[in-house]
Amino acid sequence: MVGTRRGRWLALAVLVLPVLLISVDMTVLGFALPYLSEDLAPSGTQQLWIVDIYSFVLAGLLVLMGTLGDRIGRRKLLLFGAVAFGVASVVAAFASTPELLIAARALLGLGGATLMPSTLSLLRNIFLDARERRLAIAVWSAGFSGGMALGPVVGGWLLEHFWWGSVFLINVPVMVLLLVAGPFLLPEARDPAPGRFDPLSAVLSLGTMLPIVYGIKDFAEHGLTAIGVGGVLLGLVLGTLFVRRQRSLTDPMIDLGLFGNRAFTVSVVTNVLGVFALVALFFLVPQYLQLVLGMRPMEAALWLLPTTAAGVAGALLAAQLAKHVDVGTLIGGGLLVSAAGFLALTQVGVESGLAAVVAGFVVVGVGVALAETLTNDLIISIAPPERAGAASAISETGYELGGALGTAVLGSIATAVYRGQFAAPEGVPAEAAGAAGETLGGAVATAQVLPGPLAEQVLGSAREAFVHGMQLTAVLGGALLVYAGVQALLLLRQPRRASALGRADGEPGRLEDHRD
Repeated sequence: MVGTRRGRWLALAVLVLPVLLISVDMTVLGFALPYLSEDLAPSGTQQLWIVDIYSFVLAGLLVLMGTLGDRIGRRKLLLFGAVAFGVASVVAAFASTPELLIAARALLGLGGATLMPSTLSLLRNIFLDARERRLAIAVWSAGFSGGMALGPVVGGWLLEHFWWGSVFLINVPVMVLLLVAGPFLLPEARDPAPGRFDPLSAVLSLGTMLPIVYGIKDFAEHGLTAIGVGGVLLGLVLGTLFVRRQRSLTDPMIDLGLFGNRAFTVSVVTNVLGVFALVALFFLVPQYLQLVLGMRPMEAALWLLPTTAAGVAGALLAAQLAKHVDVGTLIGGGLLVSAAGFLALTQVGVESGLAAVVAGFVVVGVGVALAETLTNDLIISIAPPERAGAASAISETGYELGGALGTAVLGSIATAVYRGQFAAPEGVPAEAAGAAGETLGGAVATAQVLPGPLAEQVLGSAREAFVHGMQLTAVLGGALLVYAGVQALLLLRQPRRASALGRADGEPGRLEDHRD
């Protein structure tokens, strides 16, 4: 069925489902965090781990899973991931402690790592025509961008009607649908000559990222410590060993030769920086709308709904503009537009920031979606079809690593600003002041048990501190996007050729079809 035009677009519809859910899961917790804080009482550090352990594990395993999909079959890996993701969602929904929720989120990351490279690599093999593939990747990117913005909307509606665990249970019916439709609508595709699998490379790839990320988190939480320095150094050492091993293997896990292509390397870096800047805002803005402006979850979600449309529009617009405008110009321009959106977000205040949030998010959504649709197309088109899984994994690792580090670094900076500027008024018990000084959610919970005037003082100080942290995050995110935009303009601009977004040799390759 995939050989027909109708079959290809039905397959695309199936492949967008897991992408939509995974991106929803990256942002939906922003709205659930106040409820989590009240129910499970996590510390500030536990709260950050609840949010970002998902992306850390996912990013750490993507390269391994992308290579595994090339070997055992991308459809098979996709269906396995659907089962794992569904089971993990149920565990997360009914978690009774912060530690159990962190563990469940890690299991969700494992499931997500099997889904993401499979979806993008299957697109590379299903859509052989470069123009069709560009549009398919635009739709795929629209699903990813739309899902990130849809997360708060879905979360807001669910939290108005159910308990916080419902934000995880929505994954289950979608995974069931994928398991039912996938075997009929998706072809099996794999590398016909994958070579020998190297377990040590798998261990080194995971061991490279996790210690580095842990070290960065420790720096943000405690300053320069021996544990943090040790984590970063260990990750760098293992990363060096990983690269050396790849160069010595006949069948490496990652074809390092791909990074010799400037367009490939710049596109991956662009993905990292774009998501790095964006995800921290999806962590902070829902809290701002609910806990600073005092909105109900559904009201806050509806104010963010235009961002969903903006992300989808930006992705689809990319496919059309690329027919007439140089790709490097489009990518750089999109990132600079997004930086202007971050500038608007620096104008948020404690009492009057709604207009800046809505306008800024819409501009950011359009620009990032436009740019990263085209970088993904470049990444996938450059790689040979038989290595589509590994190339997709590199692309998705950029996304997830950027998201994880964005939450860890920018989220930790916002938390550090909050803790540094929050001042508990005189008369607040020490234990209550400590809880209020950890997170904004903790301050709101503390205020509920204090006398009226004292509660207002606690909330006023907490809201001012939170807004200052959010403003600084917007400044840093905007600066990163300006750098990424200028880099793209300088390094990706090129004379238009017959196949600007196709393979260098102009041949899309053939689908290795292995139907079971």
